[in-house]
Amino acid sequence: MQAVLLGIDRLSSAIGKLFAWCVVLLTLVVAYEVLARKLFRAPTTWGYDAAYMLYGTLFMMAGAYALSRNGHVRGDFLYRNWRPRIQAGVDLVLYFLFFFPGIIAFIYSGWDFFHASFLQNERSMFSPVGPVIWPFKGLIPVVGVLLLVQGFAEVVRAIRCLSAGEWPARLSDVQEMDQLILQQAEEDRERALATRQEEAGLGRGDI
Repeated sequence: MQAVLLGIDRLSSAIGKLFAWCVVLLTLVVAYEVLARKLFRAPTTWGYDAAYMLYGTLFMMAGAYALSRNGHVRGDFLYRNWRPRIQAGVDLVLYFLFFFPGIIAFIYSGWDFFHASFLQNERSMFSPVGPVIWPFKGLIPVVGVLLLVQGFAEVVRAIRCLSAGEWPARLSDVQEMDQLILQQAEEDRERALATRQEEAGLGRGDI
């Protein structure tokens, strides 16, 4: 089962890292648009459409990746102080109460949204070029499915944590600074406690 969970993590990671290149493309598009507009007085007819579609693609396709890294926003100032079993129990309830109903509705509505756009070969109305935008809208149900798959992996992790009392391992490629600070503080506290115990032991031996 752990191999399956890590396999889902790898899928989410690969997709997230692939579409992270949208940042580079978005930067180039915006830089070119600004230069063309300010220096040459010749704004593009496609810059706005390209920018919002690249940004939207990046934002959506990073969702499952962020979930696989436990990176979505939560009340960490409370959550991190709970025992693993309490964390897992709360996660499990919230996944079934909010996450799955929301994602299923997202997929259903997103498919209808994409299908209507595809049937009319919808084009952008924000620029003279009018690029087709149904492929962009087609990402909505795709993202929903990716989040649903990763959500199932997170639920399995929560169930295993309830059983074992600790969270199973997950893939990780970066650590948040606050996690590093907390880890360092915990190590310092343990070292200080060990030093005090050692000094107390030496003190009793001298008497």
